[in-house]
Amino acid sequence: MKKLILLAFAGFLCVTQSHAQQLQKPIMEIPEEDWDTCSFGKVANLNPDGDNFLAVRAGPGTDHEMLDKIHDGENVWIFNHEGPWMGIVYGADGIDCPPVTAPREYQGPGKKGWVFRKIHQANRGLE
Repeated sequence: MKKLILLAFAGFLCVTQSHAQQLQKPIMEIPEEDWDTCSFGKVANLNPDGDNFLAVRAGPGTDHEMLDKIHDGENVWIFNHEGPWMGIVYGADGIDCPPVTAPREYQGPGKKGWVFRKIHQANRGLE
């Protein structure tokens, strides 16, 4: 069963680094009973008066290097999280999120990184 989460993100102003750099913390597929290992999301509600991008980082925190920028309307697949930081995969179609029996590093297609989150639950208007 897939989870659908509507996301609103806040970006950070930093110097852009090449996405070819290695992640400092891997994106993990985590076993969850009766759930796939990831959820689909979409970047939404970025502040057009601010940076108007979401910083993708090499690890969960502003002390990690920025690898890329993503924008409103871009699809992401959310794998794991640490506090307000989410491990995501983006920039590819057909990302598979099958259930796993033990934690493992994501090795499939797409770009990987960590983003800061604000989650708005559909039909509830909660932040």
